[in-house]
Amino acid sequence: MEAERRQINRSAHTFWDDLNLAQKFAVSELHRFGYDLLCVRHFTDGNLALLKSGSRLAAIDRDGQVNTEPNVKIRF
Repeated sequence: MEAERRQINRSAHTFWDDLNLAQKFAVSELHRFGYDLLCVRHFTDGNLALLKSGSRLAAIDRDGQVNTEPNVKIRF
C-alpha cells in the first residue's frame, strides 16, 4: 500500500472533505469522546483518517471501522 504524503498542519476542516460518509460518521462519534481529526492518509485502496486525543491515537478505515490502537507512526 503506497501512501501519498500530506502536511499534518492542514486544518481539520480541509481533511473533512477527504472523508467518505462512513468515516465522517465515525469521526463525529469519536469527537464526542475528545478525539480531533489529525490528518487523512491517502492510499490506493482508500483513505485512512487519523485522530488524536491527548496521547491516544485512533484510525478510521474506508469502511468507517474504528481502531483505537492503530499501528501507525506520526511525525510532528
